[in-house]
Amino acid sequence: MPWLQVYDPLNSQFLSTLVAALPIVVLLGLLGWGRVSAHVAAAAGLITALVAAILVFHMPVTTALAAAADGAGYGLFPIGWIVVMAIFLYALTVETGQFEIVKRSVASLSPDRRIQALLIAFSFGAFVEGAAGFGTPVAISSALLIGAGFPPLQAAGMALIANTAPVAFGALGTPIKVLADTSGLDEMLLSQMAGRQLPFFSLLIPAWMICTMSGWRALRGVWPAVLVCGGVFAVVQFYTSNYLGARLVDVAAGLASLIALTLFVRVWKPRDVWRFADEAAIADIPVAKADSRAAVISAWFPWALLSVCVFAWGLQDV
Repeated sequence: MPWLQVYDPLNSQFLSTLVAALPIVVLLGLLGWGRVSAHVAAAAGLITALVAAILVFHMPVTTALAAAADGAGYGLFPIGWIVVMAIFLYALTVETGQFEIVKRSVASLSPDRRIQALLIAFSFGAFVEGAAGFGTPVAISSALLIGAGFPPLQAAGMALIANTAPVAFGALGTPIKVLADTSGLDEMLLSQMAGRQLPFFSLLIPAWMICTMSGWRALRGVWPAVLVCGGVFAVVQFYTSNYLGARLVDVAAGLASLIALTLFVRVWKPRDVWRFADEAAIADIPVAKADSRAAVISAWFPWALLSVCVFAWGLQDV
């Protein structure tokens, strides 16, 4: 006989909702305030969920254990292998020194800190969100910004703000896919609805990021670059999510924004180069040796190949 869930087992919507929320409260509480390891917090959340399901919502023990096993399997495939392979690709490029070339190719486009923040935190961070997700874009973007000379706290703040735009689609559209699988709603429909809401925020977030870092007056000095960066990202985000699906949204929008802004700053420069107050003047900074075009292409090739594979994977006939 199938088990039918009772949504208000305590005859009180408030108490039943409170019990149902306990696993999330335990997980986030241990991570945020308890400062325990992620795997310990996750295990505690799982145990709390099992206890609440069996004792309060009267789920059969075998059904509860089967649901936990199904969730663990789904966490490994497809989420787990996406994370492992994306981190493997990143680690491989770091070990071979190619990621340093990627960092230099992005950071050397402009000495202006506002332009660097747009390129690294917003455009490149969105690309990494689509390729790897799960916290890696904030970590990688922060490391890139710190390596380029940003103060650590400033770098982390810029990376976190910038990650607001692409995070809904995550690594290869995983959040949308998980939502579709758990809710029973059509994945393409969810992608389209998210893609019709987020472009407005994607257009504003680069401006908010620069304003937070340098103030309104400094924002006025780079508004054309902000418009190109956010505008291209928003347009590609809308088109990809509505016509190609969720898997390629962040990869395509991030790359398009990165390329568009790169080309734009080659023909347009801000009137004043904005740097942090305690930094040396531009003339006092040693010029790093430029990488050859072949080296830059070679360093970016694995990420370009990943984008092509993801695009092919997202096609209906593949």
